Amino acid sequence: MEEQGKAAVGWAARDDSGVLSPYNFSRRAQKDDDVSIKVLYCGICHTDLHIVKNDWGNAMYPVVPGHEIVGVVTGVGAGVTKFKAGDTVGVGYFVASCRGCDSCGKGYENYCAKIVTTCNGVDGGGGAATQGGFSDAIVVNEHYVLRVPAGLPLDGAAPLLCAGVTVYSPMVIHGLNAPGKHVGVVGLGGLGHVAVKFAKAFGMRVTVISTSPGKRREALEHLGADEFLVSRDAGQMAAAAGTMDGILNTVSAWHPIAPLFALMKPMAQMVFVGAPTRPLELPAYAIVPGGKGITGNCVGGIRDCQAMLDFAGEHGITAEVEVIKMDYVNTALERLEKNDVRYRFVIDVAGSSLADSGDAKI
Repeated sequence: MEEQGKAAVGWAARDDSGVLSPYNFSRRAQKDDDVSIKVLYCGICHTDLHIVKNDWGNAMYPVVPGHEIVGVVTGVGAGVTKFKAGDTVGVGYFVASCRGCDSCGKGYENYCAKIVTTCNGVDGGGGAATQGGFSDAIVVNEHYVLRVPAGLPLDGAAPLLCAGVTVYSPMVIHGLNAPGKHVGVVGLGGLGHVAVKFAKAFGMRVTVISTSPGKRREALEHLGADEFLVSRDAGQMAAAAGTMDGILNTVSAWHPIAPLFALMKPMAQMVFVGAPTRPLELPAYAIVPGGKGITGNCVGGIRDCQAMLDFAGEHGITAEVEVIKMDYVNTALERLEKNDVRYRFVIDVAGSSLADSGDAKI
């Protein structure tokens, strides 16, 4: 007889209204290579908003969102060697991959064709839909569990499991982590503000590029960027032409990108980590004369994610967060849709009464 799973409670969306409410379900039984985790905090990502509203047409209701999970180990399987009960750990965007393909072999499980996402994925072990971190507990194979460094504030660490590695990994891959190099960061939201922090910790010269002049003080004085560039100001753009070793584009809304390529040195890359739903226009003349490139990045592999957390621990890097209780989550999702947050919402899961309803935040 198959061992029964553990009862869990979370908040789930039942339809494309995206409204979340308490939901009782079962986590899979702990296997020999599994880690059982009590969820302490879980960040709210724009991806969660897309999933619960079925914006991508693949929602498997009821769905418990959440893939920026920080928790404490409550139990481990007989074959687990990396973790023990009481360890502080994290779980990010995915919880399984084939571990046999070229991508997995190179440490890029995030690009595996058989990746299983932490929520709204299909568990290869039994075919059930995966449920995320807006819940009290989760069971994950130890390979996909990350160690959270001691001393890192857990609420601010949660968004690093997605936003952090999403900007850290391409910086490392494309050499935008070398002291003295000049990187442009387009957008100053949930991804952009973390990108500035990592880039400065790498010792880089950082220019924030934004359409909003009002973000200048935040970028320069609070986050420590070296320069601020208003992309609608032709004079500022001309003065900065050809100065950047690369650009990290974090914006998910449609925006003109051709002028941004003029800011880069020859052979430089623009890396997209935001995903606008409308096609972007890119004339060939923007990239061909200078041999410039455009590429994308989706989160990061387990190796990069652990390296990112370790680096964050060494340099005291966390996301800027607004901590809420679970019964505020629907209001938080509404605010997130309007970009009304500085810069990420994080749910205090362990401090919430998951069966309650209401609208109280802390």
